[in-house]
Amino acid sequence: MKNQSAKRKLRSALRWIGWVLVVQFILITISAAFYAYKYSYFYNDPTAQTHFANENIFQKTWRLFTGPKFSKAANYESPAFPYKDVTLTTQSGLHIKGWMANTDSVAKGTVILFHGLSQNKAEKLSEANEFLYWGYNIFMIDFRAHGNSEGHVSTSGYREAEEVKLAIDYVRQQNKLPVFLWGSSMGAVAILKAIDDYHLKPSGIIIELPFTSLQSLIRARLRANGFSGLPEKPFAFLITFWTGIERGIKAFHFNTIKYAKQVNCPVLMQSGAHDHIVSPINAQKIFKNIASQNKKWVVYPLAAHESLLRKNTAKWREEVAGFLQAYTH
Repeated sequence: MKNQSAKRKLRSALRWIGWVLVVQFILITISAAFYAYKYSYFYNDPTAQTHFANENIFQKTWRLFTGPKFSKAANYESPAFPYKDVTLTTQSGLHIKGWMANTDSVAKGTVILFHGLSQNKAEKLSEANEFLYWGYNIFMIDFRAHGNSEGHVSTSGYREAEEVKLAIDYVRQQNKLPVFLWGSSMGAVAILKAIDDYHLKPSGIIIELPFTSLQSLIRARLRANGFSGLPEKPFAFLITFWTGIERGIKAFHFNTIKYAKQVNCPVLMQSGAHDHIVSPINAQKIFKNIASQNKKWVVYPLAAHESLLRKNTAKWREEVAGFLQAYTH
């Protein structure tokens, strides 16, 4: 009798544990769905932005369940150099805003600049000034859901590859000069995906801080927002799953390493040794898979996921100017 009673208690305990696990899985799945929606949505209201550094553990836990809020990074700065406003239009009808500027000297080519996630074109004016000084025209755009461009949904470079195609098409309509593409983080990934999607053939590309996949980016942002440890990997997997469903993209096929295999133009890839978004191992994987025989990888020893120009101006100028000089014909 005692053995039977013990077995009944064990079965009852296992059932309760099973139900608890099922309920937890359902709650985590619902949380991931909320998070996926808000992670890829940018509000016009700047006060809607979640400030993780100011939240305690209870607020962060609630934010993990309901999802953070992100605001569009508005362009609060205009170029000091003469420029003209340009509007491109995506297939879905979104208006993409850009700035076009010509160098004061005889142009050697054009450099198109693409910013990172949660940034805008104005944040890359320092790099734009360098290219203008070296004798290159520049074209800068705000990706969809960023800056002055229309839209509220960002796919971290997946659909933004279309903007890369639109930008290079626009520049080539202006003249027959060599065209170089420069991009940071999401901008770098969008460049690689656009080359794969549209078979683009720029004169060369300069990619800084590219991440390997949407899932790796989400994991890194969870860590940065204070959610390191046990929930990181499974939660990032579920967020990626729901992002694919909610945004209608092949989220698990969003793979920078795969795109790199289609790149045959000259490549300068630059990364930071202390990048919290892209580990040196993942950066090495991307570089190793770039198909081009004319490629160079430069690591900035003291840099994280940040502007490499601002972190080490002399080194950036030497590497980037040298690359442009070598492949401008």
